[in-house]
Amino acid sequence: MLLVEDHQIFREGVRDLLLGDGAFIVGEVGDAATAVALAADARPTVALLDLRLPDASGIDATRRIRSVSPKTCVVVLTASTDQRDFFAALDAGACGYVLKQSPPEQIVSAVKAAALGGSPLNAALSTQLLKRLREAPSNGDGAVGNAAQLTPRERQVLSLIAAGKDNAEIAEELVISQHTVKNHVSGVLAKLEVENRIQAAVLAVRKGLA
Repeated sequence: MLLVEDHQIFREGVRDLLLGDGAFIVGEVGDAATAVALAADARPTVALLDLRLPDASGIDATRRIRSVSPKTCVVVLTASTDQRDFFAALDAGACGYVLKQSPPEQIVSAVKAAALGGSPLNAALSTQLLKRLREAPSNGDGAVGNAAQLTPRERQVLSLIAAGKDNAEIAEELVISQHTVKNHVSGVLAKLEVENRIQAAVLAVRKGLA
C-alpha cells in the first residue's frame, strides 16, 4: 500500500500501526506529485491519503492516482467531517473515507477492507449519503448498465451493499461464504458498469434497484 500524509509524526504513527498488522507499504510520501508518480510505478492495491496536501488537494490527488493506477483503491484518511469533502472524495473515485480521529483498529480494518475490494466509509457520513440520495427526486427511468441481467442473488447483494453492509456482514446475512459474496459483488459491478461498490450503492438508490 501507499501512504500519503504530509505530517511526518502522524504518518510515522500510521505506518507503524499498519506495519504492526502485517501490511506491506511500497512507499510513504508527503505530497501529491510524488504520490502520483509512485502510484504509477508501483500500482499499489491501496493508497491511504490525507485531503490536505501541500501541493494539491487530496481530491485532486485521488483523481490523478486513479488515472495512473485504476485498480488502486484510494482510502481518504482525514479529520474532515464536512459532507462536501466526503461527496467530493467519492466523486473523485475514492473507495473509502475514514476519519483520523477513529480508533486505530478502525483505520487498520479500513485498509484491510479496501485491499479485499470493500468500501470502508465513516458510518455517519455514509448514512447521510444514502439518506440524501433516498430523499432526492427519483430518476429510475434511465438505463443502468446491464441491470436487467442481475440475478436474484446479485440483487440481494446489491441491496445489502446499498444498506452499507461489508462482505462479512453480507455473507452472514445470506449464509454464504465471503468468497462467494466477493464473486457476486464482482458480477454486480460488471453488470452495472461501475468501478466500486460505492458507485453501485449510489446507482441502486437513485435507480430504485435497492
